[in-house]
Amino acid sequence: MAETVKALVEGGKASAGPPLGPALGPLGVNIMQIVNTINEKTKQFGGMKVPVKVIVDPKTKNFEIEVGTPPATSLILKQLGIEKGSGAAGSHKIGDITVDQAIKVAKMKYDNLLGKELKQKTKEIIGTCVSIGITVEGKKPQEVQKAIDEGEYKSKFQS
Repeated sequence: MAETVKALVEGGKASAGPPLGPALGPLGVNIMQIVNTINEKTKQFGGMKVPVKVIVDPKTKNFEIEVGTPPATSLILKQLGIEKGSGAAGSHKIGDITVDQAIKVAKMKYDNLLGKELKQKTKEIIGTCVSIGITVEGKKPQEVQKAIDEGEYKSKFQS
């Protein structure tokens, strides 16, 4: 029966210390090999917390690593170079994202979003901007979602 260790690690900076080391130690696997693999797989998420799942076969000591993606809010804030969202999202705006940046975040989170295609997935990301006090191209996120529905940004969604 495979053992699963779940942890939240900083992208590209996992270490043999907690939370990974103490959880992997009793399984008798090469912890540094696992840490190095995690760092390789998460380096593009530097500075963000990334969910990681390590699946170990205790008999063979083989392991498999599944890397999740950081939450959409973290990816949006990273695009803008902001530490955290607005405490009062309704009245206090802390940044402005472009539709292109929203598309980039939607592509990073692609498999974790509900929409059928990039257009709907981008609208999901733009919807997230509402709750963290971010405007989209100087407008309310809802206005940009409506503009996307009306075909205003159609050229950005053609592959």
